[in-house]
Amino acid sequence: MRTSPWLVFTYAVIIVLGMLIALPNVLPQSALNRIPAWLPHNQVALGLDLRGGSHLVLEVDEGDLVHERLQTLVQDARRVLRAKGIQTKSVVQNATQVVISLTDPTQSDAAVTELKTLANTLTTGISAGQSDLNVAANNGVITLAYSQVGINANVDAAVQQSLEIIRQRVDQVGVSEPTIQRIGNNRVLVQLPGTQDPSRLRELLGSTAKMSFHMLSDSGDLTNPGPGVTVMKDDKGNSYAIQDRVELSGDRLADARVSFDQNTHEPLVTFRFDSAGANRFAEITRANVGKPFAIILDNKVLSAPVIREPITGGSGQISGNFTAESATTLSALLRAGALPAKLTVIEERTVGADLGADAIKMGIYSGLVGFALVALFIFVLYGTWGILANVALLIHTILTFSALTLVGATLTLPGIAGVVLGIGLAVDANVLINERIREETRKGRGAFAAIDNGFNRAYSTIIDGNMTALIAAAILFYFGSGPVRGFAVTMGLGLIISMFTSVAFVRVVMIAIARRRKLKVINIQSLFRFSPYDRHIQFMKARFFGVTVSAVLSLASIGLFIYPGLNYGVDFRGGIQMTVKTNDGADLSTFREGLNNLGLGEITLQSFGDKNTILVRAQRQEGGEEAQTAAVTKLKAEVTKIDPSATVEGTDVIGPKVSGELAWAGILSVVIASLAMLFYIWFRFEWPFAVGAIVTLVLDVTKLVGFFAITGLDFNLTAIAAVLTMVGYSVNDKVVVYDRMRENMRLYKSMPLRELIDKSINETLARSLYTNATALLAMLPMAIWGGSAVSSFAIPMVFGILVAGASSIFIAAPILLFLGDWRTRHRVAGAANDAKAAEDEKAKSKQLPAAE
Repeated sequence: MRTSPWLVFTYAVIIVLGMLIALPNVLPQSALNRIPAWLPHNQVALGLDLRGGSHLVLEVDEGDLVHERLQTLVQDARRVLRAKGIQTKSVVQNATQVVISLTDPTQSDAAVTELKTLANTLTTGISAGQSDLNVAANNGVITLAYSQVGINANVDAAVQQSLEIIRQRVDQVGVSEPTIQRIGNNRVLVQLPGTQDPSRLRELLGSTAKMSFHMLSDSGDLTNPGPGVTVMKDDKGNSYAIQDRVELSGDRLADARVSFDQNTHEPLVTFRFDSAGANRFAEITRANVGKPFAIILDNKVLSAPVIREPITGGSGQISGNFTAESATTLSALLRAGALPAKLTVIEERTVGADLGADAIKMGIYSGLVGFALVALFIFVLYGTWGILANVALLIHTILTFSALTLVGATLTLPGIAGVVLGIGLAVDANVLINERIREETRKGRGAFAAIDNGFNRAYSTIIDGNMTALIAAAILFYFGSGPVRGFAVTMGLGLIISMFTSVAFVRVVMIAIARRRKLKVINIQSLFRFSPYDRHIQFMKARFFGVTVSAVLSLASIGLFIYPGLNYGVDFRGGIQMTVKTNDGADLSTFREGLNNLGLGEITLQSFGDKNTILVRAQRQEGGEEAQTAAVTKLKAEVTKIDPSATVEGTDVIGPKVSGELAWAGILSVVIASLAMLFYIWFRFEWPFAVGAIVTLVLDVTKLVGFFAITGLDFNLTAIAAVLTMVGYSVNDKVVVYDRMRENMRLYKSMPLRELIDKSINETLARSLYTNATALLAMLPMAIWGGSAVSSFAIPMVFGILVAGASSIFIAAPILLFLGDWRTRHRVAGAANDAKAAEDEKAKSKQLPAAE
């Protein structure tokens, strides 16, 4: 068995390049500044929870919103009066109302009746039942004005709509996993990871981005444009007389992208309409060939070209003095859609990491301890060969971070969860390979034959396990959003890299060692005596007990989910935000320890602007406004107790980070990913295997949800990371056990299914025990010492690992046995029916001659 020198060289180059790319992530900035310019300098971008970033508070411009609504009201008033034949002298909008002068004052009552149909009755809140519009008449003059409750309702709706549009805009320009929350009645908090360009952020978030297409006035008189015409300017200061009538609005845009002029190579923004917009655009251009028209964005002329010929393709382009960045920003604004009202940036600061430096440091330490425990355990299991597995694991971690650096991913706590899962599956692959080689050695194979057969037999199992997880990662990325996407990226990269480090790299090195030392036999010995290989445990005897207990626990978990329910944290429920100022630098760890003892649920702390200011967030309390007030009083008292010099500078009510759309996208992505894994397992195995794996996955996840409910752990974005990790880990565990069952079905075709399943579980028992032990060792230090910031991930993962390991044996296998027995009985019954039908047919054919 020979390995190509070119293959070895390629592997070496990949590993060296990976180390060089990952190196800046462990170097301080001072050392990074000193290394040569030709070496990589980029680092993995850290998210808000790990690094902090920019903090902006935007406020809905109430005056602008009322102005926009009154403009719409003018058009609606003309429409309803015209429909009833009520003539008007004028319909004029001023700052706060619409004034309608009737031609015939006797029609005032009829006009008021029709205009009142434009009003909406509020259905929620303390203003329920009140109208949002005031209509008054006096001698043929009718005034329409929004009531204060109507203005408040419009502001509320505008804030709600703005949250999703801002999220889309931020995602369009590649800023990963922002924090976007409502503050108070008319403000939106936006926190973006890392150092961002403030001017670009203001342009991105503060622009209303109302785009429309207008014809230019024929008169062209800029000093006296006349009624229905407004003078607007472009970036160069040129003025245009624009007709007020909107020929086509920007909400008909289907897409907008950056492109470049083929002649001048200047950036352009190309746009495409939906079908209705394309038809309307074709009508406009067909009727106005030779005339100029204007593309308007927020009352500014972007472009005013002359229509040379009818444009029937439904697309066009906007040219101007664009830079690549400004063109990217404009295309992002157009794709995300217009804000319902102008947002004004009223506060801009930098903030520290959500988790706090103390929590991050503790998380790093506990993670390193976990990695060391895993490495030690593998060394104990496989002796000197375990060193090779540990080297492969270290290379896997380095290459994962180099890949994250190359793709420009933003690493957050859910992303780290994906890295942890990738490392866990890489350990699993190493265990599978070593156990397979041990099996081949026990069969009497020589060194190279054991390596060859061991890797070949483990390869299909590793491929199936990783493919199910990769399919899940791809779907989570495509359908998910925010933290779900971050998890999917890191998990996917980790799985792909593990195929190189755990399979390709380890195989080449093992062959090289065996050849160099002229080994006759690969003897992988443990440092302690434990041999689960000769066990003949009859697991299927406990199948009814296992399935019954699992079903009862899952049903109980569903009941706990309904009542008392999950302890949703700030991310899901919103709550209270308090700004605290101290005389000296604020000690986050001291504040966190004290505030967490108040019994107010999840408390998050974040440095704000400087070392002396912190943001304290507490989840929304049960019991209405009185409970919120009591919580604020408790927080203030505890803050003063912790630091007598501390003062509370302000308190706000904040909305959730996880909007309804974001939560729905996460649920949908998990459901679709589960279905995709079902179809893959069905394709690679058979339908009983697929059904068994997915049913067991559902049971595992319900138990994890029940664990959150019964322990009262905060269910936040960190908890979502735990659930996603559980999905990937659980399915991979089932696939490994199922793969051995499939292999044995081919070898022992006459063996009863029950015996075959028991045999398969016993043969994979060592792998199951070792893999679950390594996963537990990796998570335990974080669960014990990680602190409250990561407890919602680490503690449930410890529980989930135990559940997933047990369910592979006591749930997934019995389900396969039940389905297999049912299918066998069904086949036997079908064959008996076919035989009986054949005999009846034969008997009939014998009676026919006698009947004749």
